[in-house]
Formats: sequence, C-alpha cells, structure tokens
Amino acid sequence: MSTNFSKNFNIGVDLGGTNIKIAVVDKCGNIIYSDSTPTEAHMGYGHTINNIINAIKNILAKNNLDISQIGGVGFGCPGMVDPEKGLVKFLPNIPGWINIDLADIIKQELGLKAGVDNDVRCAALGEYYYGAGKGYNSMVCLTVGTGVGSGIILGGKLLRGSNFSAGEIGHMILQEHGGKICGCGGTGCFETLASGPSIVEMAEKYIMGGKSAKFRELADGGEITPEIVARAASFGDEVAKTIYKITGYWIGIAITNVVNLLNPEIVIIGGGVTNAGDLLMDPIKRTVNERALKTATEKLIITTAKLGNNAGVIGASLLV
Repeated sequence: MSTNFSKNFNIGVDLGGTNIKIAVVDKCGNIIYSDSTPTEAHMGYGHTINNIINAIKNILAKNNLDISQIGGVGFGCPGMVDPEKGLVKFLPNIPGWINIDLADIIKQELGLKAGVDNDVRCAALGEYYYGAGKGYNSMVCLTVGTGVGSGIILGGKLLRGSNFSAGEIGHMILQEHGGKICGCGGTGCFETLASGPSIVEMAEKYIMGGKSAKFRELADGGEITPEIVARAASFGDEVAKTIYKITGYWIGIAITNVVNLLNPEIVIIGGGVTNAGDLLMDPIKRTVNERALKTATEKLIITTAKLGNNAGVIGASLLV
C-alpha cells in the first residue's frame, strides 16, 4: 500500500457531529495548515457540505495555494460509507446523511477528486504511514472514546470488508448474558464495558446515595468526565483506579480476541480515554499477556497512538 499523492498537497476532512476539521497535508504527512468549521447538522447535509467547501476555499486563499496544487479531498466519516462509490450511506449521529454522493458533489463544486471512508479507518491509515504504525506490515488501531472502533491493516492492505463494515470492534460481544444495552440494539457489546460513557457510568453509580470520591470533589457539582476520573486516580483515589483497571481489563480482553484471530505485529490504541496513560495501558497489557496465545504475543507491541487528534485528517488525505 502506497500513498496516493498525485500533487504537492491533499486535503483531509474529519467530519464530526459538532465540528469538522480540515487540513492541508503534504506528501510527508505534515499538516501545512488546519482549521475547523461547525457541522451545524440541524441545517441539513447540504448546508454542512457548503460549510466544508467554503472552508476549503478560505484555507487555500489564506495560504496562497491554487486549487491546481491540490490532488484531491479525502473525508473521514463517522458511520457507514461506500469508499468505492464515494458514498456516505448513513451517519448515526449526524441526521440527514443518507446515501449522499459526497465524492460527486466535491468534484462538481471544486473540480477535485474525492475519497470517502470511515473515520476510524482514516485514523488507522494516518498512524500506519506517519504514526506509531510506521514500518509495520500488520496492525490494528483502536480508538476508544464515546464509542469504540478499529482500523485493520494486514499485509500492508487496509481491511474494509465485503460491505465496508470491517473493524466494528466496539460491537464485539463480550458478555453473553446480562450485558448492558448498546446503541446498536444488542447487549453485552465491548463499547458498553469500556468507553468514555462506561467510565462515567461506573463513577456515577459509585457516588449514588451520597458516597464520597475524589472525582466527585473534582467535578465540583459539574459533570463527571473520564478525564476527571483519571485525575482522581492520579491523586490516589482507589475507586477511580479500580474503574480504570476494569476498563483496561475489558479492552485487554477485546484485544486478546483480535490478537488470537489476526496475529498483528502492533496494536495501537487512541482516543480520549488513552489520556489516562499507564493507568489504562498497564491493565490492558497485563490482560493480553495473561489471556492471549503465547504464539500470538511473542513479538506483539501494544502502544498508544502517536498522531493524536490529527490522525483522522492525515489519514483522510491519503484516500485520494
């Protein structure tokens, strides 16, 4: 798999429910300039696309770039896509995006070719070429945040699946009976056990009934977040530390299943939850070492993502 830069620069777009990140990226994976624009999903997909087009034009003007210097525009989308057709099939958290021929719209409006893929697969591409996955031939990149997703590269090729839904690791079933209800409608899914919302849920359950905890103090009457729970753990709060041990255990179990099945060289973990550092990574690594097949872990590396929030736009720029 090689990068697809036909000109000096490509543009990467990371489409989110609240904001859209747009970046001009060079052939070495460097972000020359980046900006964001509000999604304003309630205004409809046409309005959002116009915001993106106008933002791209403004970025080019600010940087004295002509559109002839741009090879194309790649989009990372938080939902179901058809990369072969450049089609956005369905975005669960952005209403109205159903069977939108995004690549064709961009070609008509900007005269540029466009590529479309799932946002987590884009992040995986970014990490593979320019981040923690650089130099490896097979990797799995997990993102753990509000939900859980993954991008898989085997033999140097991005795995998309027969219907472009490969990598939905968040819906791997880890509890057969008595599991919590997931947003997909099923029960016992991985992301109900180990994600930002699950960390908050465990913290809130503990303080129900007036129990005291450091994270309650840190929240100071506001919302409890995974970051606040992590801070509480860093101050030695035993409940907060236990919450992250539980989260790390379930992530480790999911990775164990993936490692036994795919035998990658490296597993990269990104997303906001990883800001907890060793608090989360130690129980992940411990669980994988204890539960995975020894032949699958002999050379396995488990590490955090290197590109942070830029992985998505950098990876998206590689789609064209």
